[in-house]
Parts: sequence; C-alpha cells; structure tokens
Amino acid sequence: MEGKRAHVVVVGAGISGLAAAWYLRQGAGERVKVTVLEGSPRIGGKLYTSEVAGVSVDAGAEAMLARRPEGKDLARAVGLGDDLVFPGTARSAVYTRGALRHLPKGQVMGVPSDLTELAKSGIISPGGLLRVPLDQILPPTLVRTDVSVAAYIRARMGAEIVDRLVEPLLGGVYAGRADMLSLEATMPRVAAVARSERSLLSAARHLVEETPKDVGPLFTAPKNGVGGLPEAVAKASGADVRTGVTVRELHRTEAGWRLVAGPVPKPEVIEADAVIVATPGAASARLLKAEAPKAASELARIQYASMAVVTLAYPLDAFPEPPATSGYLVPPVERRPVKAVTFSSVKWPHLTKELVILRCSIGRLGEEHLLQREDAELVSLAMAEMADVMGARGLPVDSRVTRWGGGLPQYNVGHLDRVARVRAAVAVQPGLAVCGAAYDGIGIPACIGTARTAAARILDHLALRGE
Repeated sequence: MEGKRAHVVVVGAGISGLAAAWYLRQGAGERVKVTVLEGSPRIGGKLYTSEVAGVSVDAGAEAMLARRPEGKDLARAVGLGDDLVFPGTARSAVYTRGALRHLPKGQVMGVPSDLTELAKSGIISPGGLLRVPLDQILPPTLVRTDVSVAAYIRARMGAEIVDRLVEPLLGGVYAGRADMLSLEATMPRVAAVARSERSLLSAARHLVEETPKDVGPLFTAPKNGVGGLPEAVAKASGADVRTGVTVRELHRTEAGWRLVAGPVPKPEVIEADAVIVATPGAASARLLKAEAPKAASELARIQYASMAVVTLAYPLDAFPEPPATSGYLVPPVERRPVKAVTFSSVKWPHLTKELVILRCSIGRLGEEHLLQREDAELVSLAMAEMADVMGARGLPVDSRVTRWGGGLPQYNVGHLDRVARVRAAVAVQPGLAVCGAAYDGIGIPACIGTARTAAARILDHLALRGE
C-alpha cells in the first residue's frame, strides 16, 4: 500500500500489459497506483510503426479482427475511434501450383464448403478435388480428445486440402505446422462440429450459412497504423510506464509481492499489492518459477516460432500490372522462403497512391536457418519473390527488415488443457494474474481479452482486501 492506494505492477508493456493497466484504471480509478515495467527500450511489443520511403508502415501486426469487439472498443475508448479504417479490398490469394489463385468462397480457415468454388480456384489438383467429397461417405472420424488440425482434416478431405489451403492459412497466423497445431485451440468452430458431425464438408456448409452476411469487414486498424495503439492506451491508463527495466525475480511477501528488477550488481526492489505478468511464455515461466512452479513448467513448454517481416517500397511502374489483392499466402509444400505477402498500399489505400508498399513474411517454425541470414539477404529473397510472382522490375526505393525472434506462440495439441493448468496454478496465488498471447489467441482483440480478465481478477482481489 502507498498511503491509501494499492499498488499493482504489470510486467510487460505489450498491448496485453498496457490494456491490463487501462482496465485497472477503469475499475479502480485513482484508488490504485499502476506501474508497468518493460525490459525493452520501447512499449508496444509487436505493435509499432516506422517509416519506409517516407510512409509510416506497421512493422509488426498491421490489423486487428473487426468482428471481435475488444480491439475496436479499446481503440475507441482511448481516442482512436474516429481513426479506425477498413481494408480497401478483402480479396486474397494462394500462390500454389505455379500461379496466384484466389481463395475459394465459402471456406472456413481453409476448409471448403463449396466444391464448385474449390474447383474454380484451381488450388487443388483434379485428383485432390476428387478426394474431397469422399468425406461424405467415409465412416465418421470420432474426435473425443484434442487432435492436430492436419490429422482430422486430412482424414476427412485428403492431404491436398491440408497442404495447399489449411496449412498456408494457419501458417499466416501462427507460422506453425498443421500437424502440430491444436484443432481445439486454433479452429474451435471446426473442432465443435468434429465432435458431432459425420461430414466435415456438410459441417463447413452449415458454418458458412450460420455466419451473418452483414457483419462488415473482417479487419480494421487505426489510420496511422496499429503501432499507434499502445501509446494511446498507455497514456489513457495513467500508469507509470517504465522501459528498460527487466524484472528478474518475483516473490510472495506477507503483504503482497516483491519484484527484483534491474542489473544484478544494482538490483531494484519494488513492493506491490498485486502483480499481472504479461510477458511471453519463457519470460513468464522464469518469473513464476519460485511461487507458481506448476504454471512455470507449463509455460516453459510452449514453443515459439521466429519470423522476419521484410517491407519493400516500389515505384508504381515496377509492376507490369499493379497488385489487385490484399496479398497472398504460400503453402510450405511450395518450398519458398516467403510464406506470405501483404500488399499494404492495396489493403490500406490511404497509406499512399505514389508507391506500392508490401510486406513479405519469412520463416516458419523449424525454419530458423533462414533468419540467420543478413538483412540484405532477406531483402534479396523478398525482391526475388516479387520478381518471380509479380514480375517486379528494378530495385525498391526503400526497404526495412524487422525480426521477430520467438515472436509467435504455438498452440500445439493440448494447448487449452495447458492453459487451464497454468490458470489453476496461478489462481491459488492471491493477487497474481497472467495475460498475453500465450493463452487464448494471438490476435490483438484476444490479447486485450486476456488483459481484461487479468485486471478483473486483480480488482476482485483488492476489493476482498478492502482496497
């Protein structure tokens, strides 16, 4: 306690930690002092912008789901509501079998519901296409426990649907592998029907039919980039946000919690009534090891994929035809270093009319060798991709390489049970909560959702103490 105010420390100033600080302020006002400690030199984690060819472009996540309310609601609450914009086009493609092919209409995370649309897309070979309807006559594939995405969908629809549709879509989100990713955690709607429906094709049709047709665009972002959201949230939270402060230890005390931060020769001890840990899995595991060892053990087992984003800015006349889609995905079976391309100036036409700005994602789980190359080599890989696929000529006028080492948590088989065990172990520690991308989703709204839950737990704890 500081005077009559409780002190809550949030460890980690990514969007999850900053949102937790904001929710604490909304719930307790000035009755609670909130301190946010961030080990890196800046706030925002994987959300930040920088200039490429004089244009401010997101270097990390560049959109948030518009159909989940948490991201939009928080943006509006911190003064960015009038700045929210929507993509100029929702059309996207897959580069496979030697060409760019539009994603078929009526697919659910790559699971097709319309065989005619699937055939028109050309993504699947004739043989692969003939395999899909066998789903309707095969015996049921009973799913009673969590299984991998690939295991279930391959059994129902064949390998090509997994390799050329599901794999690139999941890879675009997790940079992971469908034969490892959890069906329950990454495709919950499909998992739900897998427990009761015999045919996945029929189930996918029902899922498409149940989706409201007037829900609006799938994505949104502030006009100046998602990277502006953390600063707005930090300011609105009223928290004392400190960067360059690494928390090394976390211990229970009779009154609450003690954090040890800073360099070993000159440690800083910080007393708190409650703590929210909003760091990635490995860092959270280190902090929780002393007081919540079971949670720490589970968090340490979460794998993380590394990737790099290469942003290029080309003159308009560099392309024989200007890009017309928001981007494309590349299946791993194509064995190309670039796994996804976003045409940022097409997806977000307000960015610029003078240039083609695009982002190439490089690296999946198990492809760390690609990321050992120098920045110039990664730029060369991205340029080669543009020349080969889009016919780009000449050099870009500017480029930027952003590396995300261990940036994407992998929701492998059993993930939901693991998260439940983490939360159960944390729940027995009064005044302690966790949040972030390691738990319920890696998108911005999902991270904000975990922050709201963590803040509510701490506010309940403080209320029980009469603070």
